[in-house]
Order: sequence, then C-alpha cells, then structure tokens
Amino acid sequence: MSLFSNRGVLSSDYVPARLPFRDDQTNEVAEVLSPILHDSKPSNLLLYGKTGTGKTAVVRYVLSELRASTKTDKKDLIIAYVNTRNADTVYGVLAEFAGFLDLPEEDRIPFTGLSIAEVMKRIFRHIKSNRLHVIFVMDEIDHLVREEDGGDILYQFTRSGDRLTPGFITLVGISNDLQFKENLDSRVLSSLGEEELVFPPYTVDELRQILTERARSAFRPSVASPAAINLCAAMAGSEHGDARRAIDLLRIAGEVAEREGLKEIDDGCIRRASDKMEVDRVDEAIRSLPVQNKAILFAVSRFDGGTNTGELYIAYSSLCKKLGIETLTQRRLSGILGDLDLLGLVEASVVSKGRRGRTKKIQLLMGKDTLEKTLSEDPMFGAL
Repeated sequence: MSLFSNRGVLSSDYVPARLPFRDDQTNEVAEVLSPILHDSKPSNLLLYGKTGTGKTAVVRYVLSELRASTKTDKKDLIIAYVNTRNADTVYGVLAEFAGFLDLPEEDRIPFTGLSIAEVMKRIFRHIKSNRLHVIFVMDEIDHLVREEDGGDILYQFTRSGDRLTPGFITLVGISNDLQFKENLDSRVLSSLGEEELVFPPYTVDELRQILTERARSAFRPSVASPAAINLCAAMAGSEHGDARRAIDLLRIAGEVAEREGLKEIDDGCIRRASDKMEVDRVDEAIRSLPVQNKAILFAVSRFDGGTNTGELYIAYSSLCKKLGIETLTQRRLSGILGDLDLLGLVEASVVSKGRRGRTKKIQLLMGKDTLEKTLSEDPMFGAL
C-alpha cells in the first residue's frame, strides 16, 4: 500500500487554499494589482527574495483570486506568466508572452525568424486594438536583464503607455537576486520598480508548521511523525529558509521509505533523500543548461583552484572554436556566470586588486568528475 494519500500536495506546482505566514505579502500584492478590477492600470511590481520564500506562490494565488473576482465573460483581461530562465532568450520570452494574447493568424509569432522590433510591434498593436488589460508576470526576471536586449525590452514595456492606450500592460517581476537591479538602466528603474516587496526566508518553526499542514493531506496517518517533520524543517531552515526545499525533502523521504518497504519516514530516509536531492539538483541543473552555459561551465572546470574573467574568456573562446559554436561577448559571458552562480554551479565573487581595480574570482562548486560525467551524455561535449 502506498504511503501517500495525495502526493500532489507536495508538488512544486501546488498552491494551497491558504499561504501560511504570507498574509502580509499576499495583501500587499493584492492591493497593488486590484485596480485592474476597475479597469485601471495597476503599478508595476517587483518581488524579491531567496528561492522558496513564497514569491511565485503568492503571485499565483493573488492572480487566481483576481481572475475569480472578474466576470467570466471579461475577455479583455489577460494574465500571462513566463519564467524567463526557461524561455532562455529575449525572443523566447516575447514569443511565450504572445501565446497568451491569442494574436490573429497573420500576426502569430513563429519560433524564430522575426526581429525583436517586429515582435514588439505585433504585440503592442494587438493589445491596443483589442483594448486589452494585461498583467505580465516575469519570473526570474534577473535572467532576462542579463540578456543583451533584456534591459531595452523592459524599457519599452515600462514606457509603452501611449502606444497601448486604451489597453495597458502591468509588469510583475520576480527575482531571487536582490542585486539584479544593478544591471538595469536608470530609465528602466524609475518606472519598473514603482512598487517593491521583499520576501523574508521562513524560520524553522514556520517551515515545521507548513510541513505539518502539507503532511496531513499528503500522507496516510502516522507516516510522517512530528520528529520527521522537525528534521526536514531543521535541514531546510538551517540553510536558506527554503519552503520548496523542505517540501521536496519530505516528499522524497516518503518515496525513499516507500521503496524500502517502511511504514513511516525515519531519520535515515530523510538524510538519504537530502543526499539524493543534491546529486539530482546538480545533475538536472547541468542537463537543462543551454549549450553556451555548458561551454562556459566546461571552461571553468579547466582551471584547478579557480580563475578570473579574462583567463576564462580566452579558454571559452578556444572551446567555442572546437565546438563550432558562436563566441559570445565578454559582457554576455559575465551575465551567464551570474546565472551559474545563482544555480550554485560556480562561485563568481568580485575580488579587489587595489589600484588595478576589481576582477571576478570564478571557481567550480562541484567535482570535475560529476560535471564531465553529465556533459558526456551531450553529443556535442562527449568527445571532449
């Protein structure tokens, strides 16, 4: 018999009917976005906080409530959600966004082939002519900002008022990187960050209560004891206060117990689940990287003890020639390093060199064997 009664309660996509310990943030987001219920444009909104602090869950919850509060025949309200990291490129973000707008056949955005300017023109024209009221949520917006045209796209969105009237777009940006605004042009900053909200990490006690509620619905009676829940909360809370990690840890521990034929989750299940999560996290993160990110990561691995941006760029450029791929600019390489740093695959810290200025000290945060084993599964990197 399965130990689970409702495994979906522990999935990353599950949004509970109530978000514990996020009442203040939920109310603030709802207050900012509520003018759309009266056909008025809400302010743009930026949400910050570490991974697993409830940012995306709060936005999805508020938007679902807004949608439920509108008339079922209100076709001019569009709510679009795009994870900019998954979309990968500026073009990909815009194409995915356009998919929510139901553009006419002649204006549909193909997977590739149009200029960014043409894509924006079609999107704006459709919003204006159909008087659409749009909330555009950009999760992991910091990834878009690091793209070469990302800042310019945000500028066009934030200054699009006259071009869209009587329609409008409100932007909701979500970021795990509290410093990402440093990469933004001051013109974008002044209009994008009209409202800002920082999400604090969860405490261990808050995580314990969140897990207790989830476990009550997810498992059969007596499977997840208070001791097991306390350990999951302590392990996740001692690192980052990450509710997502705590919930995943409890779910995987339950799966480990189930595979081993146990009737309840014990400490050993939780520790084995933690080890598995770390291996799986690194492996999956590497596998899902675009080819340029993999090339940069591979170039970093060639330097024992770390390297700097200049040396890395030379090694990366040489590798691109071997692979037969485009060599990105040094500025773009620095942006990708920021992404790899956020993923916990490399450490890219700024080091002062006195009168000679500052440079980045870059080093791999995993064993070279782990990286090479995963990249060997990619035909492009296998020969290397």
